[in-house]
Amino acid sequence: MKARKIVDEMDSYVPGRSQDEIAEEFNLNKDEIIKLGSNENPWGPSPKAMEAIKNEIKSINRYPESQLKELVAEMADYSGVEDNQVIIGGDGADEIIDVLAKTFIDDGDEFIVPLPSYMYYEYLLQQYGARPVYARWDLEKNELDLDSIFDAITEKTKMIFLCTPNNPTGTLIEKDVLKQIASKNPEILIVIDEAYFEYSEVTNKDLIDEFDNIFIIRTMSKVLGLAGMRIGYGLACAEIIEYMHRIKPVFSLTRLSFAAALNTFRDKEYIRDSIKKGIESRQYLYDELSKIDSLNVFPSKSNFMLIGVKDTGFTASELALELMKRGIIVRDCTSFKGLDEYWIRISICTLEEDKKFIELINEVLN
Repeated sequence: MKARKIVDEMDSYVPGRSQDEIAEEFNLNKDEIIKLGSNENPWGPSPKAMEAIKNEIKSINRYPESQLKELVAEMADYSGVEDNQVIIGGDGADEIIDVLAKTFIDDGDEFIVPLPSYMYYEYLLQQYGARPVYARWDLEKNELDLDSIFDAITEKTKMIFLCTPNNPTGTLIEKDVLKQIASKNPEILIVIDEAYFEYSEVTNKDLIDEFDNIFIIRTMSKVLGLAGMRIGYGLACAEIIEYMHRIKPVFSLTRLSFAAALNTFRDKEYIRDSIKKGIESRQYLYDELSKIDSLNVFPSKSNFMLIGVKDTGFTASELALELMKRGIIVRDCTSFKGLDEYWIRISICTLEEDKKFIELINEVLN
């Protein structure tokens, strides 16, 4: 049976490799593999979330709540916005992006993504007939090239995706720059991805009161430790949120995800501790990796950092393979548009795991 033309032409999204894959391929003990490839919280979920999941298991024969009012209120309080400025999605932030596309994208529309950046925006929007137009990050200056954004805008531009901190560069976009872009054309939706905002301790949530064309994406998969529960949320003016609720699946959040999310937001100590330990791990990795002359380590405001490996004599794929043989998973960034074959990305781990990684990368490079 013939698929739709756009599906036939699309490439599959390339995720990071799992511990199970690596353990089987290299005959390693899964529990000893150190995973620095997927930007997760290595310290696990909130104990209160785990307890709530146990208590909720007996109710999984019932449909979940459809309105999610209690969780919306917690998210709004956490974010400093009104309840009617919040939308919740299952499948992490990916569902939020998908609902945005289904709500606002028409066949033939264009959207702008500066490269390199998170490529799932492109993967989802192309399914609805939208065409990507590429702007650029200036890797030498480690900042968004603003002129490239303005040069990419046409009468067909419907959305601009801006990840801050950007994945994979770890770069923050200054608020004044975001305001300049949002002011350019009020008919273009500016999608600000704040998946990692807790690590940067910077948010742009106040802009949704100033601009009706700003939408902020967030996730519970990073600092909040619920990557496996697939919970994302978005912040925007009430009108955008109301439109999206017309499209959003009614029961996209499971009962267990709801319980985990609700109790994670209520565990303020866990959240503070996750942020603190994440920043400490990031700083340790940056300090230690910067001592290796052959690595080009980008400073980061996220829970990961981009590393140029051209001067090591390895390509990213070759270096990733050598590390995998030793039980270390890093992200080979060759599949990221806008990067060549000499970049890897690593994410934070526990300090014990960080030290093991530093030991092993020095072993490989020496």
